[in-house]
Amino acid sequence: MLKFDFTNKVVLVTGGSRGVGKIIAQSFAKAGAHVIINYKSDHIHAEDTLRSIYPGKHIMLQANLDNAEEVRRMINKIVEEYGRIDVVVNNAGVSEQHPVEKTAYLDWQHAWEKIIKTNLIGPSNVCYCAAQYMILQKSGRIINVSSRGAFKGEPNMPAYGASKAGLNAMSQSLALSLAPHNIFVGVVAPGFVQTERQRPILEGASLQNINAQSPLGRIAKPLEVANAVLFLASEGTEYMTGTIIDVNGASYLR
Repeated sequence: MLKFDFTNKVVLVTGGSRGVGKIIAQSFAKAGAHVIINYKSDHIHAEDTLRSIYPGKHIMLQANLDNAEEVRRMINKIVEEYGRIDVVVNNAGVSEQHPVEKTAYLDWQHAWEKIIKTNLIGPSNVCYCAAQYMILQKSGRIINVSSRGAFKGEPNMPAYGASKAGLNAMSQSLALSLAPHNIFVGVVAPGFVQTERQRPILEGASLQNINAQSPLGRIAKPLEVANAVLFLASEGTEYMTGTIIDVNGASYLR
């Protein structure tokens, strides 16, 4: 088992109530961090996650990342509560099917607007607001959770693939601009992961076909994605700023 030390570090995990975000939050808490679990509307699961990392100086904060003002208030609240913000993990995201050959034009527009706003503009605002404090404290880590689809392509969800490709490009641009301030930016790009959200897809013949994409014959466990996030957030990885770590079991190599 990998060992990490984030004693007394203040860590924000967006979309931290379920799935990979929950495991990331739990992993930081086990490593000694003060964890802020951001959620949009799923108060019940956010509370479950908060209970799972008790005891500790952890809190949950509701904020819709589509709303720039709610993002600003969330970051300000964290700094008011803890006095600083050390690590930001942009994990929240949405996806929905919208194949170009089967989707009505208005539905196509809606899908692009919703997905780009949540998966790219929202994280960009989180990065901006957190960076203002990180610049003042002369330290910080930003880890953005992307996707294999940014490279492999998403024929049934082109806006999702585009949003994650944009997230990669934004992260590397921020790595360049923030490095002089001792702020380091990384990306973790998983393929399929064993989560509740993926369960409808990962059934029967579909699961067999998806497992076969990797020479390991399986998909990622949430903890494997969390380990990559914590690794990039750790001291000693500063020279890896701008890095994108693939966590896809060699199902797609670039």
